[in-house]
Amino acid sequence: MELIQNNTDLSAYLAADEVIDHHHPLVRETAARLAKGSVDSYAYARSAFEFVRDEIPHSRDSGDLRVTWRASDVLERRTGICYAKAHALAALLRAEDIPTALCYQKFDEVHGLVAVRFNGAWHRQDPRGNKPGVDAQFSLDGERLAFTPDPEFNELDYPVLYAEPHPVVLSVLKAATDRPHPWQTLPTAL
Repeated sequence: MELIQNNTDLSAYLAADEVIDHHHPLVRETAARLAKGSVDSYAYARSAFEFVRDEIPHSRDSGDLRVTWRASDVLERRTGICYAKAHALAALLRAEDIPTALCYQKFDEVHGLVAVRFNGAWHRQDPRGNKPGVDAQFSLDGERLAFTPDPEFNELDYPVLYAEPHPVVLSVLKAATDRPHPWQTLPTAL
């Protein structure tokens, strides 16, 4: 699949905003701590990915009812659904000048992940969190995502790489009163 940037300006994939708030002190502190043990950008990206995947539980798996959507809130509260975890990873990567996009897959509902730019190409990564039957790994040599869409069931990968969260997804997260609420209002397609 050819991934398509929705913004041709690569600097858009390094920008901070209300959601990917990599200027926030907690994001900067976390990024600095992870960078200390990394010999290069690739090692840092892997470390940041594994931190978000393994140290921030997916709230659906853990039963946490809180809804987070801002990267700094995900890091502070240590919880989030796939979109929120993607926002946190994007912030950590952008904090270290690694271009990072948000991207999506379609299953029963839309699933969020990220793409990182290394060696002139985009590589999708899924920090959702592993569990039995899910084994997402950081990889620049072929995708190791949490889920693989099955076209027979009308599942698909969206090829668009967003510099900012998709507005529909963000509005659902912002309006959510608790974790079950988004599943009642999440789009089934973008």
